[in-house]
Amino acid sequence: MTPARTQYRMPHPVPATVTATADIDGHGPRVDDDMTVEVALAVMASARVEYLTVCDGDNRSTALITQVRLAGLRDSSTYTDRIRLRDLLDGSRHSPALSC
Repeated sequence: MTPARTQYRMPHPVPATVTATADIDGHGPRVDDDMTVEVALAVMASARVEYLTVCDGDNRSTALITQVRLAGLRDSSTYTDRIRLRDLLDGSRHSPALSC
């Protein structure tokens, strides 16, 4: 009897950088603007992307938001676990100097 050998395959490599030029038209992961920062970061990590296309209640693309921006906010003193993506986009709260 011949022993079975398990072959492990490496996943396809992730591109080093993802550009977000003109991607507001719906390419890449699309998320609702009521998503929290923590969930958005988890989605980015699992999808292995550096940005998300944010959509409003009518499922229209409204903005791109980057992982760098969300991570910077999470590490700031103004961060709370209740901040949603729409809070960042409307400019009324939380560090307006951080931009998409």
